[in-house]
Amino acid sequence: MKRTLLTGNAAAAWGARLANVDYIPSFPITPQTEIIESLSEWIDNGEMPGRLVTLESEHSMITAAGSAAATGIRTFSATSSQGLLYGMEMLYTVSGWRAPFVLVNVSRGLSSPITLEPDHNDIFAARDCGFLKIHCASCQEILDSILIAYRLGEDARVRLPVIVNMDGFYLSFTREPVVIPDEESAREFVGNFDPENIHFSASAPESQAVAVLGGGPYSYFRYETHLAAMNGLAAYEEIAEEFGQRFGRSHSAVESYCADDADYLFVMLGSFATKAKEAVDRLRVCGWSIGLVRPRLVRPFPASQLQHLLADRKGIAVIDQNISMGMGGVLHSELATALYGQSGKQPILASFIGALGGRDIAIEEFFEIAEVIKQAASSGVTPPPRLLYTREELREIRKLQAVARAERDELNNNSGHKKGEAQ
Repeated sequence: MKRTLLTGNAAAAWGARLANVDYIPSFPITPQTEIIESLSEWIDNGEMPGRLVTLESEHSMITAAGSAAATGIRTFSATSSQGLLYGMEMLYTVSGWRAPFVLVNVSRGLSSPITLEPDHNDIFAARDCGFLKIHCASCQEILDSILIAYRLGEDARVRLPVIVNMDGFYLSFTREPVVIPDEESAREFVGNFDPENIHFSASAPESQAVAVLGGGPYSYFRYETHLAAMNGLAAYEEIAEEFGQRFGRSHSAVESYCADDADYLFVMLGSFATKAKEAVDRLRVCGWSIGLVRPRLVRPFPASQLQHLLADRKGIAVIDQNISMGMGGVLHSELATALYGQSGKQPILASFIGALGGRDIAIEEFFEIAEVIKQAASSGVTPPPRLLYTREELREIRKLQAVARAERDELNNNSGHKKGEAQ
């Protein structure tokens, strides 16, 4: 066991290495490429067994990953943003095969307009594909979560692929202190991949299922997959508890920070939750009764744990780093569904949308959010969803728009003069 500085991408590569993966189908995309480069270098230098193959697209990559897992091979891959969406068809397909492997997604905002910085619209676009999903807030969590993910996906009660998600740039290229477990301990924890009934061999072909099903059998198998995903709740907690006992780090399905006695809560995912922790500390110094709740596990959704943690609060601010066009924040909608119909007085559940395209959330904005939910709790009126955006940012946008209008008018005037000259 050693402690060193690693980027989130390097931590992901170490997670795959320690899990003793056999096969890595890959396709480069910013900001994920460093993961594949690290694994490739280790394999080329003889430091790591296994085979890495570069495919022609993410669609082929995910197909190859699922196919390899279906032959009993422990498989790892990574992608990001448009890459995840490019392979979307196969996300649904390989989860239907019940072929477990781990896919790291390095979150990045989707086009258009284009950005290289993170938000969570890519991972939430894949929300319903059948993969289990773990969201990380630190480089240490990335490494640990990959080890946990192999145990989770390969568990006999689950048998599903798992996405481990990190925020691009804020984690992928940021170095943090990370404890790397020794290889023997990590591999003992992860264990060997027992493919059970999904094992396929070309020399002894065996049909897994017919190609086309009618509504009745199709419904049965789809619901079986749903039940398997739900089994992941209990399986995750057992595996995370064992991980904590072995390595001394706790990664429960839902993290709670200063929340036991809090009247108000922030709820959010990913690395920006570390900013919320700092805001909680500062607000508590100022006398606020406030805390943070951060789901690590998003699929299966830990509804009962969240219901328990959010009960009897005065106000809850859900800060989404995504936007479902025409609806709003996805996490807010899911929490509203989980809390609907619960007994007792329901807390104010306010929606805030921030950090789109990697936009920072300043500490002052967390203070403003706290004031909004406090006032809402006092009045009993839920505020409308709000985009986190400052007046200064709006002024800058207005300046850019004014420049664009002036350039357009100049082009139109020049075009008119040329037409007049031609006549």
